[in-house]
Amino acid sequence: MTKFSWKIKYQSKKNNARTGTLNTPHGKIHTPAFIFCATKGALKSSTTITAKENNTQIILSNTYHLMLQPGSELIASHGGLHRFLNWNGPMLTDSGGFQIFSLGHGSVADEIKGSSNIKRSKTLLSISEEGSLFKSYIDGSFKFLSPEKSIEIQRNLGADLILVFDECTPFHVDKSYTESSMRRSHRWATRSLNRFNSDIKFKPNFGSAGEQKLYSIVQGGIYEDLREESIDFNLNQIDTFGIAIGGSLGSSKEEMHKVVNFTAPRLGKNHPIHLLGIGDPRDIWQLVKSGIDTFDCVSPTRLARHGSALIKGKVGKKNIKNNEFSNDLSPIENNCGCSTCKNYSLAYIHHLFKAGELLGLQLITAHNIYFMNELMELIRNSINNDSLDESEEEWFS
Repeated sequence: MTKFSWKIKYQSKKNNARTGTLNTPHGKIHTPAFIFCATKGALKSSTTITAKENNTQIILSNTYHLMLQPGSELIASHGGLHRFLNWNGPMLTDSGGFQIFSLGHGSVADEIKGSSNIKRSKTLLSISEEGSLFKSYIDGSFKFLSPEKSIEIQRNLGADLILVFDECTPFHVDKSYTESSMRRSHRWATRSLNRFNSDIKFKPNFGSAGEQKLYSIVQGGIYEDLREESIDFNLNQIDTFGIAIGGSLGSSKEEMHKVVNFTAPRLGKNHPIHLLGIGDPRDIWQLVKSGIDTFDCVSPTRLARHGSALIKGKVGKKNIKNNEFSNDLSPIENNCGCSTCKNYSLAYIHHLFKAGELLGLQLITAHNIYFMNELMELIRNSINNDSLDESEEEWFS
């Protein structure tokens, strides 16, 4: 069986962009790569077979949602998420920490879009040194998630790559709270690692589907001194395979880029670096230059469910529900190699949305998945050729 390894293939001469290979027991990931979200154990409007046919390398699922339904013990009895989802490839699970944030304060995406006033039901009851107490959104029952519990659930789920438990602080809290939260997350990370290295149900460092590797998380919000402290903790005070960049990334795209540009280059070359929750193509083009190896985001499949297909160019997407496409016999994008563009017209997909046919969601989702994977392949090739800036300019022309 293939063992875990991380190797940088090529380091750009112009910036911090790099290509690499991340080996897991369930397959190889060529980086930079995009991770698609099967949050509740399903890619929205797509099978794992379709995702694989459209060149997907890795997908992720969510600890918080799967602990509530159907429960991690059931998934472990199937032999882990890979068999449960019928996905023969690398997988990642997040720790549930982001849901603590999103249920308590809103989401990172909403903040960056300036939508922090969106009202949503808040089920978070308390955050303490021990963990997080919340109500299940399914049946209202009380649940408690601690670093140890998060790791136990993730070992049951069996993903190749798993994350330490953390709190993702919102932008609107002050520096004092950000600092105390960061240090608590560091203590939680140590507890996560200790449980990961322990022999409970599975042997140490193993889950239901075999060997696993752990990622730690850099916190610190928008404050460079706190990010420095968290970088030191991740590099020198905890021994993990990979490092993710989390916490609040600011209230704007500019702040988000500044935080990532400050953080990623300081994390060095010994760990694969993951950026949590960011997946807009424009952001990806910019942030690979900081040294980000993997990204994840729900946006490609979420856009598809709302009728938007990703395209090259300045506009970036087409809303196929618009009447301008009702008689358009061309594909979503000329010269696209996806099965949707090879076989169906804009007019037909427009009709499907107007008629309320679920096939429309599936066709755009397949296109968006293919689009993101094609984007990442182009980025990898451009880094290897030291032509990233030129390729970016051409992509958005």
